[in-house]
Amino acid sequence: MRTARDKMLAGELYDALDADLVRDRDRARDLCQALNATRESERETRRQILLQLFGKGGDTVWMQPPFFCDYGSNIELGERVFFNFNCVVLDVCPVKVGDFTLFGPSVQILTPMHPLNAELRRQQEFGKPISIGSDVWVGGGALILPGVRIGSRTVIGAGSIVTRDIPDDVFAAGNPCRVIRDISQENRPAATPASSDH
Repeated sequence: MRTARDKMLAGELYDALDADLVRDRDRARDLCQALNATRESERETRRQILLQLFGKGGDTVWMQPPFFCDYGSNIELGERVFFNFNCVVLDVCPVKVGDFTLFGPSVQILTPMHPLNAELRRQQEFGKPISIGSDVWVGGGALILPGVRIGSRTVIGAGSIVTRDIPDDVFAAGNPCRVIRDISQENRPAATPASSDH
């Protein structure tokens, strides 16, 4: 028999008040509270909390509290991801973030959704996963909505509301967020001349 957690992670309707899910959310919120109470000098304490909180990446994430999430275990981070102050990740579905991605202050990554039918909405919810590539920079105050994929090396402008997929190597901004221009050739290091023996 499939559990509420199984249905939740699969993006199907599920009961958010399921006892196991409530327990898992309580655990994550307690860990976030402990993280947010640490001082800057308590780096090892922070690291141990982050290792317990995240499904992957707690060993290298650079976290500037406060930080808030639903479960934490559904968040998979690549190497050296950075979260600035006051970020929120509601991870009822998987959230995957690539290496060296940077989140400005007050970024929100939101996977939950609710049925439009009010009677059904009182009983169940669902979600859609979010995927963010490597070397992405998300500006402060941006909202990343359910089901979105953001390509690698892309920059999302501050305050943007990302409602649809954004490709690799672009600058995108606005409400709704849209591609402004290609940035694949910007700020490339100058080529080093090949050495010659003659």
